[in-house]
Amino acid sequence: MVDVSAKAETVREARAEAFVHMAPETLKMITSGNHHKGDVFATARIAGIQAAKKTWDLIPLCHPLLLSKVEVQLEALESENKVRIESVCKLAGKTGVEMEALTAASVAALTIYDMCKAVQKDMVIDSVRLLEKTGGKSGHFKVES
Repeated sequence: MVDVSAKAETVREARAEAFVHMAPETLKMITSGNHHKGDVFATARIAGIQAAKKTWDLIPLCHPLLLSKVEVQLEALESENKVRIESVCKLAGKTGVEMEALTAASVAALTIYDMCKAVQKDMVIDSVRLLEKTGGKSGHFKVES
């Protein structure tokens, strides 16, 4: 792991997103609440939050971080037959939270796939990316739309 002991402690925040593309029938099943396994969005949200907290355990050489905020939002984009997932992670610390935000979005997407794979196996997870990060020596980064 990189030694961050000499780095300044700053407030750091990162936002990431991921998409899950699926058939209209699968999306309708999720949004109508008719999935036999229960609330897909609630389960994916909790999975994403748990994943952010465990990122240091999943990704080699990541520092264990004391996160002060983890938020995972899911939005059904019915006109495009997909779900958009956005995660936000925040802390006051010596290293960034980009990996935690990316892990949260990724695991939320994987959870949607896992819960719906019995209905549709050809769903596609894509466009996992960092949207924005603030804090630290490198400053502010934001994806240009």
